[in-house]
Parts: sequence; C-alpha cells; structure tokens
Amino acid sequence: MPMSESTFQRLPTFRLEDYFSRWEFTARHHLTASDAQSMSIGELLALGSDDDRAAFDTLGLGYVETRGGDPLREAVAATYDACEPQDILMFAGAEEAIFWVMQLAVEPGDHVIVPVPNYQAFEAIPLAAGAEVTGVPLVDTESGWTIDLDDVRGALRPNTRVIGMNFPHNPTGAVLDPARWQDLVDLCEERGIRLVSDEVYRGVERDAARRLPQAADLSPTAVSINVMSKAYGLPGLRVGWVASRDHAFLDLLERHKHYTSICNAGPSEFLATVALRAGDRIRDRNRDIVAANVPLVDDLFARYADLLSWHPPVGGSVAFARYHGPEGANRFCRELVEQAGVLLLPSEIYCTPLSDVPDRYFRIGVGRRSVPAGLTALDAHLGRR
Repeated sequence: MPMSESTFQRLPTFRLEDYFSRWEFTARHHLTASDAQSMSIGELLALGSDDDRAAFDTLGLGYVETRGGDPLREAVAATYDACEPQDILMFAGAEEAIFWVMQLAVEPGDHVIVPVPNYQAFEAIPLAAGAEVTGVPLVDTESGWTIDLDDVRGALRPNTRVIGMNFPHNPTGAVLDPARWQDLVDLCEERGIRLVSDEVYRGVERDAARRLPQAADLSPTAVSINVMSKAYGLPGLRVGWVASRDHAFLDLLERHKHYTSICNAGPSEFLATVALRAGDRIRDRNRDIVAANVPLVDDLFARYADLLSWHPPVGGSVAFARYHGPEGANRFCRELVEQAGVLLLPSEIYCTPLSDVPDRYFRIGVGRRSVPAGLTALDAHLGRR
C-alpha cells in the first residue's frame, strides 16, 4: 500500500462549512443538523462512575499522548471486535483524521473512488494530494438510496489505491446490506486496495439489525474513521479516531499529526472516555430521538406531498429529501432560512467537480429534540405560500 508524503495543493472552499458559517448560529431552527442530541458536561458525568466527577475536577491541563491516552484508546478499542488499543490513533475530530488518511494513503497519480454526494473532504483531500478521484453515485430508488457495486467495479483502474465509503451515509442516511458490504471488503482485498470507511453514524440505525461490521475488523489494511460528534452527539469534545491493524500506516499518520493538533485536549479525552463507557445508553437515547422525529417528518411531508418527499434514514440522523416545487430546492432553502429562520442544506452544497447534484434535494436532520419546533416553523412557512 502506498504511504505518501506528497506535495499538497491549495484546497477549494468547503461549501458546507462555508454555508454553515453564515447560518448555523443565526438561523432560529437548525433543521439540517448532522449530529445527534448533545448534552452538558454535568449530564455526561452523571452517566459515569461516582469517582468521575472528582477525577474531572482535579484533572491536569498538560499535554496528553499523541496517540491518545491509554484509557481512551482502550475504551475505543472495546467498540471493535478485532482491534486492540494499539490499533487506535486519536485525532481532533473526524475531519483531522480524513485530512491525513485521504492524502497519505495515495501518491500523486494514484486513483481513488468515493461515493457522491459526499462530505466534501472525502474527495477534495485526495484531489489536492495529486490523486485522480472518481465519484460513484448513490441512486435514489423507490425503496431508498443505494450504491451499485457494479458501478464501483466499473470505476476501478489499475492504479486504484483507495476506495472510500461512508455508511451510514451522509447526506442520504443509506446503509448497505451486509452481504454487499462484505462483497466490497472482498473486492478491496482481492485488488490490494485500501478501504477507508467513514463510520461516524454507526450506532444509531433505527433497526439495529442493519448495523454493519466495521471495516477495520474485517480487513487488516482497512481504515475505520469514527468520532464522538455524530452518533454520540458530542461534537464539542472534538475527539475522533482512526482504527486500523496496519501499524505502519498508523505510524505515518502519527508523524503527520505532529504538524496539526499534536494531541487532543486532556479534558476532552477524559469526557470521551466516560461517554464511550456509557456508549450504549447514549446511542440508545439518540436512536430514540431519531425514531420519534421520523413520524413527525412523515406527517408533514404527507400533508405537502406535492412539494416534499423523502426516504427516512436507515442509519444516522440525516436524510436527503426531495423538493418538487418548480423553483427548485436551492431557492426554496434560501427563502426558507431568510424568511422563516429554518436552516436546511440545499443540493448545491453537494455540487463538486465529481458530482452535479440535481436542484431538487435538501438535507434534513432528525437527531435533535429541537426538530418538532423546526417542523412547526417549516409548516407555517409552507402554509403562507
């Protein structure tokens, strides 16, 4: 597997984050949030042991290990079947992990396959590292969003070095069936391709039977990326990680992490450890919130069926809904946030060099308790049209 230290080019504007910088904290109703319901430090510590509060109060504020402290890496490793603490490298959120993984796994001129639409960093980082990148589309079918593995096979080249996947998928909420997921893992193994799997929404599938095995458990060269932000609803901790049994690649990532975060914040690592030990309770709570919000969206969309439709998320807390109005989703979303203070992500955010997403989709988030209020405001806006 190539482990590049290639020249990195200037990155394009991150369209999603640029849009959020304008609206995320000014819109009255954040109805496109990608994370699950968050909590306070006090609420989180209440899920821990009797000693956790005292330990947090006396926690030192020095540096921690670049790879992450032992208690945290042990807690992360406990969420895997085949990975041990030595297979875990902590990062400052999933974005830092994506930043290094998606450029260091390739050399200039190598080929990468990613799904589209996607989280923009997944394609922009390898492109900036000099790789060629092909987008394989998720398809909006009657039964939901899916990706065709024949399309993935058709995109393969002799120089394909990485296949990046993201299930549960952002923004569609799609999840592959286990047999197709295993076929993808087997394809990567057969061709000597590294599978990079963004698994940040794993754990809040509405049907636990749809939960996929983690890539790092299935393949010794695969990379699993996860974070406390999405399924756990704790983005303020800024704690993410890479799991891989390829220790040479982990060592390369660690050397490059020295140029960015160096190490995580000690208090964040402590709180993330508490959260992971209470992970089942936190994810169960967040899954219940998603399950309660989905019927509310169903009801609203049914009442405006001429304008709105969707496939509820199979996994995660976001879905890529369809807008049927003649003016298109981009104008609809812009008018909605300007006139009613309701934030949705329009399809244009997901238009990139690899994917020209049609002007009829928008991302909606269903992982927060504030969703009912946002739907009420959306309903009122639609009623005034």
